[in-house]
Amino acid sequence: MLFSYVENSYVGNLGRTGRGDVNELRFYDHDNSWTFNAAELSVKKDPSERYRLGWGVVLTAGIDSQKNHSLGIFRDSDDSSPFFRNTAKYDLAEAYVSYLVAVGEGLTVKAGKSATLIGYEVYENPKNLNFSRSFLYTLGTPYFHTGLLATYPVTKWFSVTAGFTNGWDNADNNNGHLRPTGNFAFTPTDKLSATVSWLAGPEQNRDQMHDGVNNRFVVDTTILYTGIERWTLAVNFDFAGEENDPLLVGTRRDADSRWGGVAGTRPTAGRRRLRTAVRLEYFADPQGVRSSETSAPGANVDLWEVTATLEYTIWRGLVGRLEYRHDQANRKAFSVRNIGGRGLAPTSDAQNTITFALYYSFF
Repeated sequence: MLFSYVENSYVGNLGRTGRGDVNELRFYDHDNSWTFNAAELSVKKDPSERYRLGWGVVLTAGIDSQKNHSLGIFRDSDDSSPFFRNTAKYDLAEAYVSYLVAVGEGLTVKAGKSATLIGYEVYENPKNLNFSRSFLYTLGTPYFHTGLLATYPVTKWFSVTAGFTNGWDNADNNNGHLRPTGNFAFTPTDKLSATVSWLAGPEQNRDQMHDGVNNRFVVDTTILYTGIERWTLAVNFDFAGEENDPLLVGTRRDADSRWGGVAGTRPTAGRRRLRTAVRLEYFADPQGVRSSETSAPGANVDLWEVTATLEYTIWRGLVGRLEYRHDQANRKAFSVRNIGGRGLAPTSDAQNTITFALYYSFF
């Protein structure tokens, strides 16, 4: 299976951007200018009964690659999140081998680095219904895992995946603990599917845990329904948290953090080459740890967004996207600026952007 694409975009902020001309909390489409988003070459082979050995290699380049890196592969621990400006703009996104074991209906074992099981959106943007990623993707969930997974189809409509990883966007193991992960996939009909995925385990360095174990967890549910003609409905729920969050330790008695949200996307197939997609989302960050790029940790932050995307196939693999997005918060969380010499602070509780994106798929 071959997949390759290049993507460029222009994001225009209808209000005032923050310092450095960016749209805060939008790490993939934050630059208020032309951006070379991505170039990718993906070569994968799934295992089968005839050829039981499978493998996959994905190489990427561009600004998206700079955000996607796992610690230990072209990224060092001294680079600061979320923009990672000192990280290389190329990446080995996936590199794994798989094998189909002749047990029952077939047990697939997969080892190496691959995309996370968590979430509905993916790192390859042409496969997403909207151009801009949701807050659930950028703030709430991991992107990649390095480890071992085993998948078994219990029935034709139910399969189970289980395994362990080195952590949340971590190719190195920073604390010596393996983090269990897995999912349950349900496909009761050809028009309805549901997946419940999870990841748990400590993500902090040993010196942050002070000889204890502070676990982080995320539970993700994705439901996809295609039973209405020319419509698709996708709903994604996330609930996550961390014990003794480093951003809260020393500032409050209860240092545990929680975050989560829900996003619903409804794409509609238009005539011939046209498709539209509307996404509504709510993201809750009660302790302000996931949105701490603009708000001080400890402050309750609620985020809402509505995104409308118009997609048109210009010629074969050439696709253009026009998108409007409105971001809203319960407090000032956007347009971080230097206020009267008093330092940097967010100056707006809302943000509006218009984006034009163009990508070409080679395969």
